Amino acid sequence: MAKLLRAITTDGAVLATALDSTDMAARAEQVHQSSATVTAAMGRLLTAASMMGAALKNDGDTITLRISGGGQAGAVIAVSDAYGNARVTAGNPRADLPLNSKGKLDVGGIIGTDGYLSVIRDSGTGEPQTGYSPIVSGEIGEDLTYFFANSEQIPTVCALGVLVSPDLTVAASGGYLLQLLPGADEETIERIEKNLPSLKPVSTMVHEGFAPLAMLQKALEGFELEVIEERQVEYRCDCSRERVERVLISLGTSELEKLAEEQEMTEVACHFCEKRYTFTSSEIRKLAH
Repeated sequence: MAKLLRAITTDGAVLATALDSTDMAARAEQVHQSSATVTAAMGRLLTAASMMGAALKNDGDTITLRISGGGQAGAVIAVSDAYGNARVTAGNPRADLPLNSKGKLDVGGIIGTDGYLSVIRDSGTGEPQTGYSPIVSGEIGEDLTYFFANSEQIPTVCALGVLVSPDLTVAASGGYLLQLLPGADEETIERIEKNLPSLKPVSTMVHEGFAPLAMLQKALEGFELEVIEERQVEYRCDCSRERVERVLISLGTSELEKLAEEQEMTEVACHFCEKRYTFTSSEIRKLAH
């Protein structure tokens, strides 16, 4: 299972989260049979959603990240519960592009920059809290860094990375979030800025065997860390036949009646796990009334 760790510097200046999400990203690739580039995009957004989900306050809370920039991947959506268990989907998981000018998977190109990143926090009561920010690069980490700074006024470093093998399986995936707390001063910022240029990419660190704590110790060298919690997280979908029924009911009576008339069997697939639910025409008619 994936490993997530949350920590705080002993001076109370920085809240830090790190995640080895290799198993989760691998499961996403298995479910969606995605191209290398879309696997990298989904793995990054999935990792971010898990880390942000683990910071939610209440057990029933969820967080949804959606990035849609007009690229071939379509909208990429990741949802996490308050424990960091997350799932992801993409509009066109098999879309692909050549490597970019740096010889890397072109995540920014497959996402595009003509659109928005949205973050939706849902407590299950009342209206969900939604924040938006324009897409900066489509690389997802930079887009979330911009979102935190501009929509939530929290200076943040967000690093995400996915290493995809030539056979399209996931070799490594992970990320970390460094967020300045009110106790942070200019010296704190300078120390972090000094550390960042020497850090290896997240996917490289994970592939080399760096655990989440080791990643944070590298990113926050010169700080003392106090671990808040460690937990195992996984790719998890909470779909059910009852949930699918509620979605079908939301189509309305006339649409359901039309569906029942046109076909003997209706099949509905979950976008996040590809599990399929079948309904007979008589079952569809029952839902219509």
